[in-house]
Amino acid sequence: MGRTHARIIAREEQAELVGCADPVSDAAAHEFGVPHFSDHHALLAMTGLDAVIISNPNSFHVETALDCLAAGVPALLEKPVAINFAEARLLAAAAAASATPILVGHHRRHHPAVSAARSLIASGGLGRIVAVNGLWLTRKPDSYFEQRWHRSAGAGVMLINLVHDLDLLRHLCGEIVSIQASTSNALRGHEVEETASVIFEFENGALGSFLISDAAVSPWGWDQNTEDDPTYPFNPSVSCYSIAGTRGSLAFPQMAHFSHPGRADGIAADWTHPLSLSFDATGTGDSYTNQLRHFVAVVRGEAVPLVSVSDAAATLALIEAAQTAAVTGVAQRIPL
Repeated sequence: MGRTHARIIAREEQAELVGCADPVSDAAAHEFGVPHFSDHHALLAMTGLDAVIISNPNSFHVETALDCLAAGVPALLEKPVAINFAEARLLAAAAAASATPILVGHHRRHHPAVSAARSLIASGGLGRIVAVNGLWLTRKPDSYFEQRWHRSAGAGVMLINLVHDLDLLRHLCGEIVSIQASTSNALRGHEVEETASVIFEFENGALGSFLISDAAVSPWGWDQNTEDDPTYPFNPSVSCYSIAGTRGSLAFPQMAHFSHPGRADGIAADWTHPLSLSFDATGTGDSYTNQLRHFVAVVRGEAVPLVSVSDAAATLALIEAAQTAAVTGVAQRIPL
């Protein structure tokens, strides 16, 4: 992710990469032609530094972000905001007490199709949301797991990947108040799960389900379906989210909007009537570029973070509750 951010900065006129802190290697600094620092403390002491992007292993997120707050340096903190809710609450309290902003990198919220879907739902275009279904199924290469932290507690497909999807579903459809889950590590046998199935209830009574795995070959998932990152082959023929309401439904990210045509006699249409299909317009750009431009505005004091630490902590609470549900077999209530 550090290299991804560096590439985005390199093509963005509003930002300039001036250094990389990495205690393990100077490869990234060498690749982008900037000074290398052996730790983030040395980077934070750099003269003329305006902001940093924190993309180190999950277990160091809170520690590094706290150091940024202490130094008065704004940060874009990669998700997950922490490895557990207790840590996230600690950082949220520190961020609330500081004038230095932190933007959490749930980058998908910055995707133009997300903005369009959120507007459609908020305007009542789908009616009252009834049900939501999502898929993220892909096969990560064996080399991904050569990094020990990808195989150990603090990683896993729920904390690394599902956190994105549950965050987006909160953003689009409202708060989740209950969740249950099952997980499996049957294929690789690592300490953390590779597959998870979750069922959840929204505050408005809608129900949702999500199936996620980093061990399965499939075309379904944000990365394959949005063309948001050219690293992943684009498959535009299938959707990753289906959102259904009392007036219509939406296949995302295609923004395929299904509804019954209006009846002249005023009687509500039902399943015996044909569906019409339209494609709602979206804006332009990709999540990472839009996120960086938003971060620049945050650093300049022109905007407040779209994803605050406390907001990201609420998503992490969902993941933690799902992990507990998977272990206990008992659905977990989420305090609002």
